[in-house]
Amino acid sequence: MNRNDVVEQITKIFQDVFDDPNLILKDDTTAQDIPGWDSVAMINIIVAIEEHFNIRLKTREIDALKSVGDLYETVLTKVS
Repeated sequence: MNRNDVVEQITKIFQDVFDDPNLILKDDTTAQDIPGWDSVAMINIIVAIEEHFNIRLKTREIDALKSVGDLYETVLTKVS
């Protein structure tokens, strides 16, 4: 799986979680850029990503995430 695959699949997850099929993510997108991205939404995002990619993200990995780009890279390292 390459980075483009990860980006595409995570974008779909975000669109589902936020119920917005037009949501566009960039590497520098943060919670402040998306209305409704609160702690509950973050849990939903993480759970959906873990289930979709069949991976587990450690608390320290989640805490280190500063942007969507960080999330892409973290997932990519786990699925590669």
